[in-house]
Amino acid sequence: MPTPPRTKVFAKAIATDLRGAAQLATQATLGVARMAEGVHQSVLGTLGARGDISSTQTGSHPQATGLTGWVYSAVRGITTLVGKSADAALRALTPLLESTEAQPPESPQRAAVVAALNGVLGDHLAATGNPLATPMSLRFNGAVLEPDQIPAKNAVNGKLLIVLHGLCMNDLQWEHAAADGTPTSHAAALAQAHGYTPVFVRYNTGLHISVNGAALSEKLGELVDQWPVAVESITVLVHSMGGLVARSACATAEANAAPWRALLKSMVFLGTPHHGAPLERAGNWVDVVLGSTPYSRPLAKLGQLRSAGITDLRYGLVLESDWQGLDRFRRQPDRRTHLPLPGGVDCYTVAATVAKPRSLLAERLVGDGLVPLHSALGRHDDAGRTLHFPKNRQAVVYRLNHMELLSSPVVRELLVNWLA
Repeated sequence: MPTPPRTKVFAKAIATDLRGAAQLATQATLGVARMAEGVHQSVLGTLGARGDISSTQTGSHPQATGLTGWVYSAVRGITTLVGKSADAALRALTPLLESTEAQPPESPQRAAVVAALNGVLGDHLAATGNPLATPMSLRFNGAVLEPDQIPAKNAVNGKLLIVLHGLCMNDLQWEHAAADGTPTSHAAALAQAHGYTPVFVRYNTGLHISVNGAALSEKLGELVDQWPVAVESITVLVHSMGGLVARSACATAEANAAPWRALLKSMVFLGTPHHGAPLERAGNWVDVVLGSTPYSRPLAKLGQLRSAGITDLRYGLVLESDWQGLDRFRRQPDRRTHLPLPGGVDCYTVAATVAKPRSLLAERLVGDGLVPLHSALGRHDDAGRTLHFPKNRQAVVYRLNHMELLSSPVVRELLVNWLA
């Protein structure tokens, strides 16, 4: 049996990944040491042995003194030293590994791992300057659109299709193999049927949705200014969290009177949690439970590894004012400002459910496995919060899960018919 060909990987990319992984490993080791020290001190405290706790605190983290304190201090010191040394060595090595060769197509496997990591820890990666943090970029035919690398006029047209992925995903995951094995996607089908030019967005899904929305609005403004032909219209196709980012971008554009907003004609949402997702709410309950006893309180930090992007999904926060100044790990009611669908735009939504048709209870409770049916359809128990999609611009697809929305032929047919 022949050996499958290996994907070509640049030495520079390997060094960058190693540097990012080393930073995470250092921070993880420090975090585990702090949690262990916290549990240790909680146990001693319940036994009345409080003399071993330092009066100085690092945030809410008590530090031990005496021999115990020396051990924990040594672990922190050595870990920090090793981490900084590794980062400095890899940082110095990276420029030496620059290659003059053309970069090969990115490995889908690496892109998927980095995207998942950004979804879970993306805000932390960005805040610490970790090279694994994904900057927002626009992509055409698999290549990043740079100001000096705009495609030729004969390769594009003025009908832009902006495509956004969801949480822990990337732009490559829109593409799937057709029945005959050839790669296909919803974007490719729309380009073939209606002449759209697809431009994909890749972004750090661990950042606040409003932060990504503001960045997307800026990127779209630059794209319209630099596009080689006059932009006639913009259509947005989104999956999951991407829909919240797109709505946030519209709000930012309206507030700033961005010219690209007037070109927006249509938006299609696939499985977008307009009113949040219950799994994040369950994660918030974990925070509450772990913080309820002195023994488990240090472990509550584990539940707080969730990124800002994930906690925004609790209720579907799309505006900066919805989260600014609030403790995102504290359980609190839904107080977000209602943001209607953008005016003057044809908005469509597709909701999936793993249930069979006419199974009303299962539809409402299960949805597509991640997003409840009513949330994806924009419906809310409070009528004032409902997003009003016209009946002929909403659809429910049965026996389909959240991820299958990206590859379903039924969904693709809906898109082609809606945007005809």
